[in-house]
Amino acid sequence: MNGRPERLPDRRTVLRSTALAAGGVLLGGLIGLAPATSALAAVRPKVYTRTDWKARAPKNRIAVLAKGPTHIVVHHTATGNSSDTSTTHAGALSRSIQRYHMDHNGWSDTGQQLTISRGGHIMEGRDRTLQAIADGRHVIGAHTADHNSHTIGIENEGTYTSATPPAALMRSLVDTCAWLCLVYRLDPQEAIVGHRDYNATNCPGDKLYSMLPKLRRDVASRLREQLAHLSRVTGIELTLEQLPTFPDTPNSERVATFYHGPAIGDLDVSL
Repeated sequence: MNGRPERLPDRRTVLRSTALAAGGVLLGGLIGLAPATSALAAVRPKVYTRTDWKARAPKNRIAVLAKGPTHIVVHHTATGNSSDTSTTHAGALSRSIQRYHMDHNGWSDTGQQLTISRGGHIMEGRDRTLQAIADGRHVIGAHTADHNSHTIGIENEGTYTSATPPAALMRSLVDTCAWLCLVYRLDPQEAIVGHRDYNATNCPGDKLYSMLPKLRRDVASRLREQLAHLSRVTGIELTLEQLPTFPDTPNSERVATFYHGPAIGDLDVSL
């Protein structure tokens, strides 16, 4: 991939607990422990649901894979750098994106799984996303051509070819990526990529793309804090282990072009 930093010696590592020895997902195994509920609530950032922003129902039932994604793809929306940081604006943005994807691109629903506004508000995107994350599963999106079956996409509001993303947005992006890495047992040094790492596009903009190495470091730091917290609360020692791989599964969307780069490709075809 272009522009990727030198990988650390412990690359392709994942988070694990003793619960994993029995085949359980990390969070699923912890939920069964009495002190875990409040601890887990502390590591999930505030995410506004589709009901909160008044999403339309998808045209078709959205596909969910039994296994989680291997990578987190960072996008920018290629829209204006709004000064409105309200939740009202964030909801309107999500509705606008969904309208574009469904009515212009002809997709089943919003393409990405999560959207972060310039005010730092995190919004659920594609239908069934939050439930899938809670279950350690993966909603197949339409945001990165030929890679939708193994990537979860985060749209960040704005255009970042030269402008710097607001601090509130970046804080929420760190929180979101750390949460996803914990749920899916991903190493941020390996898992966090930009849209341009997979497709011919300027997304997520030169400026935001140049900030990905720092994003990976910040997420790794946050992840260590979360692991230490969960270890203290649950009494389970959390360590690092080899990252599993997942098979590629085709998408059920028609071929279409996303307005800031390819989102559906030849490998993302109907079954």
